[in-house]
Amino acid sequence: MMATVNQCRILRRGRVFDFTLENVTLDNGVQLEMEIIRHPGAAAIIALTDDRQIIMLKQYRHAVGEALWEIPAGTVEPGENTFSCAQRELAEETGYSARQWEPLGCVIPVPGYSDEKIDLYLAKRLVPARQNLDADEIITVHAIPLQRVVSMIDQGKINDAKTVVAVFRAMHRLEPHKIKGI
Repeated sequence: MMATVNQCRILRRGRVFDFTLENVTLDNGVQLEMEIIRHPGAAAIIALTDDRQIIMLKQYRHAVGEALWEIPAGTVEPGENTFSCAQRELAEETGYSARQWEPLGCVIPVPGYSDEKIDLYLAKRLVPARQNLDADEIITVHAIPLQRVVSMIDQGKINDAKTVVAVFRAMHRLEPHKIKGI
């Protein structure tokens, strides 16, 4: 299934993404206009300490008006791939780098109006690095046991989609016997 793009107009170029208006014809013949966020892509990281704690961020997010529990993540910069982005963001946001990395696949958080794809990574064998927060990042860093993070998701304390998906993909990788019964 596909759609034919009849016309595309950039309504606004933003610092991170573009906001477009696209006139499309769907395979069933329906023609409509769609507002779409065109995003360069991102990376998100489950940073796991040697004693099985996840490095979590409590970060203020103005769009939702509250601080959220999240894993480190960031947008791909021009000329950068998602793995390099993951390495950069882990250090910048948490003050750690990792000696071992494993891909955990990708998540598409809001396919109804954005083409954003977030590549997920599991980072292990953490070592101290230089934290370098952006001016707009209000973040506190916490090491939380993996099972406690899972409980926080279950209790509704963690609602960030990339974090929820990444935690369960990491759990499947680390403890497949616990996931099979779900």
